Amino acid sequence: MRRSLALLVGGLLVGVLAAPASAADGDKDFTIKDPRITESSGLAASRLHPGIYWTHNDSDDGAYLYAVDSSTGQTVATVTMTGVGTPRDIEAISIGPNNQIYVGDIGDNDGVTWDYVWVYQLTEPKVLKDQTIRATQYVVKYSDGSRDAESLVVHPKTGRVYIIDKQEDGGHLYAGPAKLSPSGTNVFRPVAAVDMWATDAAFSPDGQQLAVRGYFGGVSYAWNGGKLKREGQLDVPLQGQGESVTYSRDGSKIMYGSEGAESGVEAEDAPSYDASGNSDSASGNGSSASGGSGGGGSEGNVKTGAIAVAVLFLAFFGLKRLRRKPA
Repeated sequence: MRRSLALLVGGLLVGVLAAPASAADGDKDFTIKDPRITESSGLAASRLHPGIYWTHNDSDDGAYLYAVDSSTGQTVATVTMTGVGTPRDIEAISIGPNNQIYVGDIGDNDGVTWDYVWVYQLTEPKVLKDQTIRATQYVVKYSDGSRDAESLVVHPKTGRVYIIDKQEDGGHLYAGPAKLSPSGTNVFRPVAAVDMWATDAAFSPDGQQLAVRGYFGGVSYAWNGGKLKREGQLDVPLQGQGESVTYSRDGSKIMYGSEGAESGVEAEDAPSYDASGNSDSASGNGSSASGGSGGGGSEGNVKTGAIAVAVLFLAFFGLKRLRRKPA
């Protein structure tokens, strides 16, 4: 009996140490396995559902959003947007305050001729299932003429919507009105230069950093109240067609996505900088305490507790056995 209990405790200990932090952390590499998703062009970490990432196809798909479980790569919900007409070229997705999802129908790479583009807004569903949700459609124009763009971000604190145009020699961050209007036209104006041929961008959860990626690299900016301050290069992985980027839910990782069937999403440590803009090496490349892998946070506590329990069990039964040995 004592031998069986010891083996049981040992097995539990090995299982705990071998298990990942949590299937719902959403800060590990994964592959999008839904055969419908062949042009994943935007990515946004869910605020309501840990480990879930929202994505969408590029053009020629329809008004669909897909909720992908990063622990399996499978789609767990498909949202059909109504009230938005027929999308032309959906390129980006971002989640703002109060669990509001914003979708950027902002691509215009066929001659850059559209007088206006669209942004859609809907509330992230509390229940993940296939459903239809009515969205609000906003008409967007740029103050300096038509633009091709693939990057839309919403500040997580203020809710203001921004677009970065896509230009090979670098583009600009365009700011929308403080509050978008569903009637009339929303004029976006350039407010800062962006040194990147941008294919997507994302705010950190606290709104202090802006990550901008391209096909072959990326740049981290301090938000600085909207006056961008370049901080350094991002560790963008080499991907077939790097299209999307988002921070993980806890901000410890930056997730990089690409287009194609069964496309991969790769996680890299989010950078961290001190007040002077220097890399903060003491923070472990920007990982938060809850996102580290060195025994901190909930994973570390679980492992420590499991080890303590196992040691106590083994010590208890070992002492009993020693006491019963003949002299």
